[in-house]
Formats: sequence, C-alpha cells, structure tokens
Amino acid sequence: MGKYNGNENNVVVNFITAGTEITGDIISNEGIRIEGTLTGNLVTKGKVVIGESGKVKGEINCKNSEVFGTIEGKIVFAELLSLRKTARINGDISTNK
Repeated sequence: MGKYNGNENNVVVNFITAGTEITGDIISNEGIRIEGTLTGNLVTKGKVVIGESGKVKGEINCKNSEVFGTIEGKIVFAELLSLRKTARINGDISTNK
C-alpha cells in the first residue's frame, strides 16, 4: 500500500499496519510508514513515518521523518525531522534541521 502526496521525497511506499510485529532489519530505497512494531534497524533513502500506534526499537537511518509514535534507539536523519506532540523518543538524535 502506498501514498503519494506530490513530492518525490515524501513518497511512502511501504506500510506496516497496526497489530503487525516485525523482528529484524529493514533496508529499503523507498519510504515507509510504521503503525505496528519493529524490533530491529531501519535504513531507507526515503521518508519514515512512525504513526501514533507505531513503535521502533532499534536504529533508524533515513532522509526525512515524521514521528507520532515511539522510538527507542539511535536515530540519524539526513534532512528533516518533524516531531508531533504524541512522539516519544528515547535515544540519540542526529539531524540537519
């Protein structure tokens, strides 16, 4: 399932739905939205959206991110990090903006 909102850098092609739990690393060239749980590292050249029900335990390395949910681990963003009021982060953050 994917979503396109008009900007090439904001394409979310991969979707992990609520109730889905993944253990292991994810490597992608496209954006990803997580509403479920990921225990592992996430590396993508695209945008990462962590929804309100989304939880990530591990390192994230991506271009841009919008966080509504929970992240536990080191986070590296090449460009823009946008934190919403429901975001909870426990770890180191490295970003340009």
